[in-house]
Amino acid sequence: MALPHAILVALMDCPSSGYDLAKRFDGSVGFFWDASHQQIYRELSKLEAAGHVTSEKIEQDTRPNKKLYSVTASGKALLIEWMITPSAISPVKDDLLVKLFGGHLLPPESLLIELRQHRKQHQLRLTEYQTLEDRFFPDAEALSREATYQYLTLRNGIQFEQGWLRWCDEAIATVQALKPEAD
Repeated sequence: MALPHAILVALMDCPSSGYDLAKRFDGSVGFFWDASHQQIYRELSKLEAAGHVTSEKIEQDTRPNKKLYSVTASGKALLIEWMITPSAISPVKDDLLVKLFGGHLLPPESLLIELRQHRKQHQLRLTEYQTLEDRFFPDAEALSREATYQYLTLRNGIQFEQGWLRWCDEAIATVQALKPEAD
């Protein structure tokens, strides 16, 4: 996936200014597609130049003027074409796993500190996802079609974090149980 597709998906929900889109990214799409505000603005300009989005200048009295971006027919066609193309599994790039792979080079306590820190971060993210689930999807059986797909995305995040927590617990227990090597 590329950032333009994530932007188009977000704009399909509702036309937005670059600022509003970036804020929405922080609390939704940004959980699974990381992008800085500058990257979002840069991609909006490219999408507009390619005719995939249009912008309307909104004049404001007390704030600077803003552009409200909307997806065009060609933008929707581009998005649909991308969506029907099968996706490959994303490659894993994780510093912690590289460190653990070479863990024999460090004292176990060094890795335990990092494993515990990662566990804490994954627990915080899981709590955040569960809060979103409680707030936006209190009755999963009564969701609209659109909300169902958003809910499934959130459920993936919840299960991903639960998996990380289980793995962290296993890794911590395994490293703690290692016998010291004889010199």
